[in-house]
Amino acid sequence: MGEKELNIEQEGLGFATMGGAPESKDLQHNVGPENNSRKEKRWSLADFDIGKPLGRGKFGNVYLARERESKYVVALKVLFKNQLQQSQVEHQLRREIEIQSHLRHPNILRLYGYFYDQTRVYLILEYAAKGELYKELQRCRVFSEKRAATYIASLARALMYCHEKHVIHRDIKPENLLIGSKGELKIADFGWSVHTSSRRRTLCGTLDYLPPEMVEGKEHDAGVDVWSLGILCFEFLFGTPPFEAKKHSDTYKRIVRVDLRFPSKPVISAAAKDLICQLLVKDSSQRLPLQKVVSHPWIVNNADASGIYSHAS
Repeated sequence: MGEKELNIEQEGLGFATMGGAPESKDLQHNVGPENNSRKEKRWSLADFDIGKPLGRGKFGNVYLARERESKYVVALKVLFKNQLQQSQVEHQLRREIEIQSHLRHPNILRLYGYFYDQTRVYLILEYAAKGELYKELQRCRVFSEKRAATYIASLARALMYCHEKHVIHRDIKPENLLIGSKGELKIADFGWSVHTSSRRRTLCGTLDYLPPEMVEGKEHDAGVDVWSLGILCFEFLFGTPPFEAKKHSDTYKRIVRVDLRFPSKPVISAAAKDLICQLLVKDSSQRLPLQKVVSHPWIVNNADASGIYSHAS
């Protein structure tokens, strides 16, 4: 291997799938780590039938794929090494793999394993049949309060799980959320996530979702995810992020001031606005804890307890 070539081996990660048993029996026996015949085997492209493209990203594409032995359907994310190297994100990818492969939650997309060849890295991911939440929000423009509350409750539970594992996501936004076959929400992209129990300073994430402490270059902690939940709730109900402005500099100013204004249309309940106000607080220590998000009256009265939204918005 060349000196600068992406080399995941150096991080001590295996080639086969990592961590506990996948939810599917088929996958467990044929793709999962418990299968002795797979323990020493490296995955390769020859193990999969490749189907239609599911999406395009900055560093590669995602395809529908089927593992040939089990016939289990997955999403195969194909990343180009030269693009990863040019953007100097190899370490970020290693961290993403390490974190996501160990997370087990119904609202977090599973990473079953990975492999690579000379030019590409392949991530074997759970297939979320109903696609991108971003496109669904664009189609509907806004979500009903029941739908929004169901999604926010699911995300709050998933983020609680992450924070218990000392994982901060740092980039919760519609583009990083998928919808599973039953209508359940899935956090899908852990590219900016970090495993930590200390405070961080790295500026990361997406401008409209950045909390004041990141904008001001201060230390941040898991409170950044609580802030982004408030931004997301606002965007679900009103169709745009709350601090959007024509110039980036104006967005920064509005975030730092927490210049929160609720449009008159659509008409949204006082309870929904109360939750948003309790999440979008400048002092991260004063933001509503995730445990209290799921017990907030608006969530209790509107969210589907199953975490599944399957009706028309």
